[in-house]
Amino acid sequence: MSIRHKVANITSLFASTQGQKLRYLLVGGWNTLFGYVAGPAIYYGLQGEMHVVLVGAIAYAMSITMAFLTHKLFVFRTKGRWLSEYLRSYVVYGGTAAIGIIALWGLVDGMGVPFWFAQALIVSITVVISYFGHSKFTFGR
Repeated sequence: MSIRHKVANITSLFASTQGQKLRYLLVGGWNTLFGYVAGPAIYYGLQGEMHVVLVGAIAYAMSITMAFLTHKLFVFRTKGRWLSEYLRSYVVYGGTAAIGIIALWGLVDGMGVPFWFAQALIVSITVVISYFGHSKFTFGR
């Protein structure tokens, strides 16, 4: 199989419905890294001059905006409807955050599950919920 044929196969995979899920996971990795770096970059960049809650709020808004842009342009590839999709992305992220917080509380305090394990379990579940929320609600037509 030639390199051109292999590249064509990879390209067609990324363009397919299965490729959308792969793109979602790749973008999710990037967005996680971006979100992890945004807060400390702002906090230390301002040398601690801004209250940590404000830094967190700004970093959260920046992270959601980055996630929205990468999902819209790279994963779901929708046209138009920028503002409504952007606002809908906040609904999905707010919903998954609420699910995660409640589940973390129930698993750790209610069932005695170690925090690190509960967090890993919740992240794996909310990634799936978030994908369906974005594919059906945020970017669904």
